[in-house]
Amino acid sequence: MSKRRVVVTGLGMVSPVGSDCPTSWQNLLGGVSGVDTIRSFDASSMPSRIAGEVKDFNPEAVLPVKELRKMDRFIQLGMVAGIEAIKDSGLDFSDEALALTSGVYIGAGIGGVGTIEKTTEAFLERGYKRVSPFYIPMSIINMVSGNLSILYGLKGPNLSMVTACSTGTHAIGEASRMIEYGDADVMVAGGTEGSVTPTAMAGFGVAKALSRNNDNPTAASRPWDIGRDGFVLGEGAGVLVLEEMEHAKRRGAQIYAELAGFGVSGDAHHMTQPAPGGEGASRCMVNAIRNAGLNTDQINYLNAHGTSTPLGDIAETLAIKRTFGDHAYQLAVSSIKSMIGHLLGAAGGVEAVTTALSVYHQVIPPTINLENQDPECDLDYVPGSAREMTIDAALSNSFGFGGTNGTLVFSRV
Repeated sequence: MSKRRVVVTGLGMVSPVGSDCPTSWQNLLGGVSGVDTIRSFDASSMPSRIAGEVKDFNPEAVLPVKELRKMDRFIQLGMVAGIEAIKDSGLDFSDEALALTSGVYIGAGIGGVGTIEKTTEAFLERGYKRVSPFYIPMSIINMVSGNLSILYGLKGPNLSMVTACSTGTHAIGEASRMIEYGDADVMVAGGTEGSVTPTAMAGFGVAKALSRNNDNPTAASRPWDIGRDGFVLGEGAGVLVLEEMEHAKRRGAQIYAELAGFGVSGDAHHMTQPAPGGEGASRCMVNAIRNAGLNTDQINYLNAHGTSTPLGDIAETLAIKRTFGDHAYQLAVSSIKSMIGHLLGAAGGVEAVTTALSVYHQVIPPTINLENQDPECDLDYVPGSAREMTIDAALSNSFGFGGTNGTLVFSRV
């Protein structure tokens, strides 16, 4: 059996630069930063006091307050993005036959850390009876997929994924394979994260992973810049509706892009540091391009992992050169993390949405704050402003703790 082709027919995004997909996309193209001093709790005693928080988030507009009380913030963010993507797709899941062949695959890197913090505090201060009966379903990562499945009656695959900062990318890639090999006709897939919380900030902070540019938050995330000093933690969600191509064409769906390839690899090197020379990341990109049936010189744009860490940015640059050879210097490469920070398990979802929109609109968002480019990072990182260009095929990269890598290939339909 030959694999079936998969296309993107719906998009949803909640990010530090917008509480919906159109607003986020326009602000990303405009080079707007969503990084600011943390407002959700008092971080004044921490070494890093900045983050990419979602502003003006209003889940009550789409979900009942009674249900929201049973959901950690990461679930709320994922639900809102998922609902937006489904509405954008125009699919009607009241059709029982469609519901039976439609599923959900949404993950998170950390999950309900905010709920865990608050519940632990209540338990220690006031005892057993102060623990909510909804504590477990509020916290566990698969409840975004579970709640969306229940809300829309989706009776196909109902799965989740946890692979650190590669989660969103892996969930989307695995969901596409379920369509390719006939387990579903439609999959709602992506990543979400709501981890701008005291212990998460403390954990990354004591590991010295976070930027300490507290006096200039909007300039703190600066991939490939010589002055970068760590990543900025962010939150949000990115969800795509994936659909078998002929199924989408029969109903006259709007198609943003084809999800043409997916690749994975493991560094088998270090808990947090990338493999020397970007070897693992390169194998991942090669696998994705091969899976798409393309040659490296057919890729025009790369939406990079680009976290603004001293080691990570160099490793990804080396991986791109290792993968593309001389063509690496013909690629446009940009990082939206320069504007929204690192969304951990949601990063791959938000970046996949952005890459699909780049292919659809033939324009790519910039890398902001790239003012003094690191000599070891010598590619075209699209500094400062968006760029209109021909994009026949584009990659979206995600790399996570534990040495796990994921790459998606989107192509023009």
